[in-house]
Amino acid sequence: MVEPAVKMGPEELTGFLDKIFPQMHALGRVFFIDEILPNKAVVRLKANDSHLRPGGTVSGPSLMTLVDYAAYVVLLGNMGLQALAVTTNININFLRKANAGDMIATCRILKGGKRLVVMDCEIVREGSDELIAHATATYSMPPAK
Repeated sequence: MVEPAVKMGPEELTGFLDKIFPQMHALGRVFFIDEILPNKAVVRLKANDSHLRPGGTVSGPSLMTLVDYAAYVVLLGNMGLQALAVTTNININFLRKANAGDMIATCRILKGGKRLVVMDCEIVREGSDELIAHATATYSMPPAK
């Protein structure tokens, strides 16, 4: 696979996402882009009380949302503004309890085709190398005009 050049940095992409998805921050900003590299992005969920299950565990739906966000960020950051790219599949394996705190997702493009992009995402708690969840995501790209 040819490594694409990064098309935009975290600040520019954050501005774009804020514009097209203002509802993401209806309850306050909790998703952040830490870095965008060729074929890779690192994003963060600052999990608050609304993301927790009883016992202080970050919920599965919150972690799945983080995967979807990370996949969209690595896709747009590396392939350009494709607002109409859509998730076609996410498969996630929860490997251990996600204790409250910042969740860090590292997402890599495994295959970037004309219509489908397949990505791999790993989630850890900030300050730990222990894998909390592993996911794959596939996005469908809009047809070229």
